[in-house]
Amino acid sequence: MLEKPSLEYYLTLQYPVTLYPDPEGGYVAQIKKLPGCLTQGETLEETVANINEARELWIETAYKAGDEIPLPSKDDNYSGKLLVRMPKSLHRRLAETAEQQGVSLNQYVVSLLSAAV
Repeated sequence: MLEKPSLEYYLTLQYPVTLYPDPEGGYVAQIKKLPGCLTQGETLEETVANINEARELWIETAYKAGDEIPLPSKDDNYSGKLLVRMPKSLHRRLAETAEQQGVSLNQYVVSLLSAAV
């Protein structure tokens, strides 16, 4: 019989997070591989912090209950990088909006893309 990995092992696993703007304001984050693991926040930073806490609580609860903890999917075929050319005016508008939101341009664009998928 195989020995069950430690709780610490599961807590170090990195799961993809889906972020999207909430129509009523703020953002929603979800880890689809962990059913029911979702949260929200007013800013992207708060939402990311909340989903990390929700992930830990989800894993700790499942571990203590003896439930199966799904492993993250392997995305070996995808680098996570994308180069996009755009008009300078669009780049400026995106950068200004990201600054108003208090997030990096990359975080802001990822949140917009996540909402569109």
